[in-house]
Amino acid sequence: MPLILTYTARTPIPIELDGVTPDRLAAFAHTEIPKLTVFEGNRKVALGELFTISGDATDQQLIIQGDLSGVHWIGAGMRAGYLRVEGSAGRHLGSGLAGGVIEVSGSVQGWAGAEMRRGLIRISGNAGNCAGGALPGSIRGMTGGTLLIHGNCGDEAGLCMRRGLIAIAGSVGECAGRNLIAGTLVAAGPCARRAGAGMRRGTLVLAGGCTADLLPGFSFSGQLQLTVMRLLERRLQSLQFPLAGASLNRCQAVWRGDLASKGLGEILLPVDSIA
Repeated sequence: MPLILTYTARTPIPIELDGVTPDRLAAFAHTEIPKLTVFEGNRKVALGELFTISGDATDQQLIIQGDLSGVHWIGAGMRAGYLRVEGSAGRHLGSGLAGGVIEVSGSVQGWAGAEMRRGLIRISGNAGNCAGGALPGSIRGMTGGTLLIHGNCGDEAGLCMRRGLIAIAGSVGECAGRNLIAGTLVAAGPCARRAGAGMRRGTLVLAGGCTADLLPGFSFSGQLQLTVMRLLERRLQSLQFPLAGASLNRCQAVWRGDLASKGLGEILLPVDSIA
């Protein structure tokens, strides 16, 4: 039986659940869990003051319910287990994820999956800025794992990404893949301007096209139908990720860059969507 936390607090002050993860809670007795402290603003409060708690954490399954848009760092640093958020969530969901699975039935705010290393995050709604990106002041973003966003995504998705896979079913904001070091970002919907700015390696698959011309640091390298795209499409299908009619298994226009950063990355666009 999973441990269930139902959010009952009514406060405009941000709540930080850093450390409240299924793998960590499994080590505590049921009577100890309500006494664990989290931050309400700059004040420590007991978890039991903010949530009603039921169930058992020994199987490393955690369900958090309620409007959690003011609750941040949910699942941050999680190493194993399963976490489901039934509702929307605040910033930094799954930041630094090192293993396990996080699923969200609603939308999340910025830095979802920031600097994650392993595991899987699935967001049924929209995501804010810097999904899978680097935290402020850091030079490395996501270094592994899979981040699936079934809705739209804000700016700077995959900022300084080093490894892993980000897939976005909806539209993507500006500067997707900025300073990308390696890894793969797939956007099934339209992508805004400045995609791949400063990227050095890695792949941006803009299956839904781009709403603006690519930056001048990218050079056209021809048209190819790549076997790896068929394999990537199968991978996403196995994860039950919707591509919303966008097919990866077709001829792609390949652009190399960003030459302004001496980059060797690639942006793949459908041939019929070249601006």
